[in-house]
Amino acid sequence: MSDHSFMKGLFHGVIDEDLVFPYPQLAVEEKENVALILDSVGRFLEDKVDPAKIDADHEIPGSVLEEAKGLGLFGLQIDPEHNGVGLGITAYSRIMQQVAAHDASLAVTLGAHQSIGLKAILLYGTDEQKKRWLPTLATGEKVAAFALTEPGAGSDAASIKTRAELSADGSHYILNGSKIWITNGGFADVFTVFARMTEEGEKPRLTAFVVERGEGVTTGSNEHKLGICGTSTTEVFLDDVKVPKDHVLGEVGRGFKVAMGVLNNGRIGLAAGCIGMSKELIRMAIERVGERRAFKKTLGEFGLIKDKIAGMLARTYALESMTYLTCGLIDAGVSDYSLESAICKVHGSETLWWVVNETLQIAAGIGYMKEYPYERMLRDARINLIFEGTNEILRAFIALSGMQGPGKQLSDVAKAIREPIKGFGLLADFAVRKVRGALVAERFTRVNPLLSREAVMFEESLGHLARHVENTLRRHGRDIALMQFVQRRVADVAIDLFGLAACMSRATAAIEADGAEAAWRHLEYTRVFASEANQRLKDNVAGFEANDDEIRKSAAVRTYDDGQYLLDIL
Repeated sequence: MSDHSFMKGLFHGVIDEDLVFPYPQLAVEEKENVALILDSVGRFLEDKVDPAKIDADHEIPGSVLEEAKGLGLFGLQIDPEHNGVGLGITAYSRIMQQVAAHDASLAVTLGAHQSIGLKAILLYGTDEQKKRWLPTLATGEKVAAFALTEPGAGSDAASIKTRAELSADGSHYILNGSKIWITNGGFADVFTVFARMTEEGEKPRLTAFVVERGEGVTTGSNEHKLGICGTSTTEVFLDDVKVPKDHVLGEVGRGFKVAMGVLNNGRIGLAAGCIGMSKELIRMAIERVGERRAFKKTLGEFGLIKDKIAGMLARTYALESMTYLTCGLIDAGVSDYSLESAICKVHGSETLWWVVNETLQIAAGIGYMKEYPYERMLRDARINLIFEGTNEILRAFIALSGMQGPGKQLSDVAKAIREPIKGFGLLADFAVRKVRGALVAERFTRVNPLLSREAVMFEESLGHLARHVENTLRRHGRDIALMQFVQRRVADVAIDLFGLAACMSRATAAIEADGAEAAWRHLEYTRVFASEANQRLKDNVAGFEANDDEIRKSAAVRTYDDGQYLLDIL
């Protein structure tokens, strides 16, 4: 199992090609198995799942959920020994992609159960815990939910107030608190709950528990939401809930690690859902531009419409390439994919939001009408930018986590300078890396020559990223944790670099397998994405040195005192 991370390597200016080349492929047997599952799932979705009715009724019919359970859709990643289907993350994501393309509410319900609800048991559960809970969760006899968010603690897990105290006789824990916006909350039987073991004001020590619905566990009524209206989203209240000691997941006091591990994995399912919706929207947009006419032409003949379609294709291709590259890393046993999964979530949710907005624009008047699916899909898409970590928080995570390695390296070098004899080897290694970086830039060696221009774009931007990360850390040190304008630029450069790498790897594999002529879609979509990414990269790199950050901060902060926009022409 590799503990290397392709993206973390980039922050050091290093391209670890072996992690992204060749582009991962499902084994023939698994591919055939997934195709069979997709065929039965496709028929089920078409015949039994009515997205418009689910949206209007604010509920997924029980009969639909029961049939989904019968198809194995509640246990896709659980091993057959525990009644599951036993799929890897690639196969699972491809099926979730298909479900989301048809109905977001069903996809979110299934994802909340598998991608996060029971995921902690899969990742951190003991053999005994897996035997106890997974068989009934796999069949859907029991449904899972993930209970982390609280009224006063969204992305800030350190602010969690739900308490867990060991009972006087030491036999169990007693949980008190509440959770908010819990998907599947209204009917879940098993909750992964996070509670603090310390008093407020002390350094938080979170612990993850499996909590079964029972005495002391109650849920509120379903929330009324903008989109994904068929999902159950409720508060969960914990009043003196007795939880046996053997219901702890992972180590006591190490719940933050469990939560991050679950979310790192779960974000891939979310990205896959964004692929499915984006592809369906592209189909709808192309159908619409062929049937709408203006000035004796179809809409598709106009340049601005072609520009929109090309952007949809390229961004969705990049998302698909990034997501399934990350799936391949996970299935191959790479242990650190935290940056890659966060990038997929950010790019996926923002790509889908852009695609659905442009598709509604192409649809024009009918796009705004409830009798057509466009406005429902726009409402359904909006949540992806918020849950499983807001995109703002994830950009900060991508930047700070990526810079952690170079930051430690610089602090180690500073320490070595203070102790030159002990640190001689470290100083020598650092000097060699600096000279190597100055004289020999990192290069791709496995990208097909037809994509050499795109490879050069990547390599040049990588050099800029590594240089500016080092300069930023030298200049600001630990204060970088507060500098979110810089974090955003660093994260956006990293997102585009991963997109470029994934596209080049996938397109190279297609060219080598089928020839350039047959792989024209891969080439063209990669080139369009690269052209868009290159402009963003140039802007972000330039922004490290010349920007309007301070005036933007000032405009916001000085207006906080006003409480509103006060200017008027009167």
